[in-house]
Amino acid sequence: MKQRLAIFISFSGDGGVERMVMNLLREFCRHEIDIDLLTIRAQSRHLQQIDERIRWLPFKSKHSLTSVPELAGYLKKHRPAAMLAVKDRAGRAAVLARRISGIKTRLAIRLGTNLSAALAHKPSWQRWSRTWPMPLVYRGTDQIIAISRGVAEDAHRLTGLPMNRIEVIRNPVITDSLARLAAEPAPHAWLGSDRACPVIMGAGRLTRQKDFPTLLRAFALLRRQRSLRLIVLGDGRDRTALEALAHDLGIEDDLLLPGFQRNPYHWLAGADLFVLSSLWEGSGNVLTEAMALGVPVVSTDCPSGPGEMLQNGRIAPLVPISDSNALAEAMESVLLAPPEKHLLYEAVKEYQVETSALHYLETLGLLPIPA
Repeated sequence: MKQRLAIFISFSGDGGVERMVMNLLREFCRHEIDIDLLTIRAQSRHLQQIDERIRWLPFKSKHSLTSVPELAGYLKKHRPAAMLAVKDRAGRAAVLARRISGIKTRLAIRLGTNLSAALAHKPSWQRWSRTWPMPLVYRGTDQIIAISRGVAEDAHRLTGLPMNRIEVIRNPVITDSLARLAAEPAPHAWLGSDRACPVIMGAGRLTRQKDFPTLLRAFALLRRQRSLRLIVLGDGRDRTALEALAHDLGIEDDLLLPGFQRNPYHWLAGADLFVLSSLWEGSGNVLTEAMALGVPVVSTDCPSGPGEMLQNGRIAPLVPISDSNALAEAMESVLLAPPEKHLLYEAVKEYQVETSALHYLETLGLLPIPA
């Protein structure tokens, strides 16, 4: 009889978390386990790609806390061998549901961001309300899965759990489809083989976390010295503000904001440089993808992930967050002397989907038996 794995997540968008879960699900299907996907707020383009071997059970509840009765009922009825709760709020609900159900399902909570850094700009009462229950709640989980050492160390500080209950598993970023999608024809004239000048690229939700204003300011400084173009992929609430800043900086003719792209990889593969300008990350998925495609990179030294991936600046430059001058200098240095591609490939080999999925199954107590 196959063992059953439940994955519990709020599918509320098209970001990196949702994409990583879909990568894991596809790889889990290669093993002899039954998979249930339990979703709250199933609002994601990624859900159109669910493998037919996965049983998808969308919950009626729209919030993690109010989903506890549904989740407890599921556990009583189906008794999965293991459950993976994705993100902090889902993890809290899973701990409560397992306690109410009385079922001994092995429970792991995946944490994908440095919560302390993400909350740093919030009011003190909001930081306190999110973090004070964590030591009590997280005692009710068997394992925390952190996507970087920085996230693991932050989880240790916030929960008080010993490090032997916090496992670092790299994101399943590098898939079989990455190179295939990257090889599709260039999606824009700026990325063609006859391009007029180098193209710099950023990508992510247009929100405070990604700090694209610093990237725009760094680009404006660099463009004073040479012809360049900048493409930033993604949607978000800061789009209007970024367009206004581009106008003020006089770079609007050399900036392209094409929005969400179903295939971002043939955009990324055509870039001369990828820049991660974030204030904080869990790991930095697009940075990993760029390196896997051999695209030169520059990153802020934000918590957490890029410093680990770039080996503290040995592979590519790391600059202080929100420092447009330092970012411009680093961008110029890499454009002039890009790193050798094999160094980029080697630095991200742990992010292969097969490696990540096996590590998850081992941590969840599910022996991976090839189909």
